[in-house]
Amino acid sequence: MNYNWQQSDWGNFTFSLQEIEDTLYDFVEKAGHLKGLLQAMPKESQEETLIEILVSEAIKTSEIENEYLSREDVTSSIRHNLGLFEPNQEVRDVRAKGVGKLMTEVRRTFNEPLSEKTLKEWHQHLFTAQTHINVGEWRTHTAPMQVVSGRVNKPTVHFEAPPSSEIPREMKRFIEWFNDTAPNGKNPIKYAPIRSTISHIYFESIHPFEDGNGRIGRAIADKALSQSVGYPLLLSLSATIESNKKAYYGALENGQKSNEITPWLHYFIQVIIDAQKNTESLIEFTLKKVRFFDAYKDQLNERQLKSINRIFQEGPKGFEGGMTAKKHMSITKTSKATATRDLKTLEELGVLVVRGSGRSTHYYLNMDC
Repeated sequence: MNYNWQQSDWGNFTFSLQEIEDTLYDFVEKAGHLKGLLQAMPKESQEETLIEILVSEAIKTSEIENEYLSREDVTSSIRHNLGLFEPNQEVRDVRAKGVGKLMTEVRRTFNEPLSEKTLKEWHQHLFTAQTHINVGEWRTHTAPMQVVSGRVNKPTVHFEAPPSSEIPREMKRFIEWFNDTAPNGKNPIKYAPIRSTISHIYFESIHPFEDGNGRIGRAIADKALSQSVGYPLLLSLSATIESNKKAYYGALENGQKSNEITPWLHYFIQVIIDAQKNTESLIEFTLKKVRFFDAYKDQLNERQLKSINRIFQEGPKGFEGGMTAKKHMSITKTSKATATRDLKTLEELGVLVVRGSGRSTHYYLNMDC
């Protein structure tokens, strides 16, 4: 099989816009709508939404690669890098420090041209404490760079990237393409989602680093989107991708077989649209949360507030399985009798709605109260 980079039209990606023009207009409309919603929010709510999106992106871009980070550490890292660090917030996991720095750096420098130096610094952020790979440098090993799955003794090869000896030339060409297709470049690409989509598959197909290519590649896609619209977009591509990793890897594998990338374009642009929808849900959730605390914060005791905050941490998807007396006891370190009383009071106030009975009693937030 000849992969895309082995074909004569490598780097000259072609596609049909016929079936996606309406989707491209949807993107523009949603981007403007989200920008307006954010600007209308109180400053504290804007900050909270920004942090939530960046934390989601940091955690999910790592989970796609089967690396699981502490949400608390990632949140602290991002708050620190945004200049919102609070006393006694310590980041114990160096991986969380690195990915938090990467997320905020991509956002802060979105409008700057891409460079070899930038990409290598991003890689250093991700692998601060690693010694098993060549951090902050293009790969140089002579073994084939392959994406594989299955058994070690009988792996399935999904893709093989260009040999290491070709990486400096390929990356020079990629970086030039990226900057030339920016809004002020020599050959600007009109639609932000198209530039983002091509930039991701282009970079992933080169696979220039020993590890971390997926995370860097998603950061590049994010940068391309923000550059092309002229401001840093607030969405998490990785959270959308991680919800169906199989579809992502399947679309990427198929897309790397040819430089006619219409199916890949369809897939990835839908990821972008879905990420916008998720951001809109988060904004609505954040505004409901603000109204909730305005209405109830003076009526709840410290234990109740602690449990309610824990529920809100789960975001729009909600607290899996609802709140129970046992969970409330664990969160607040209180007795069963007190936990039962606390939850009953929250039900009577209309804060929580109850489902089930006896040992199967579960409580859920009433977001419409």
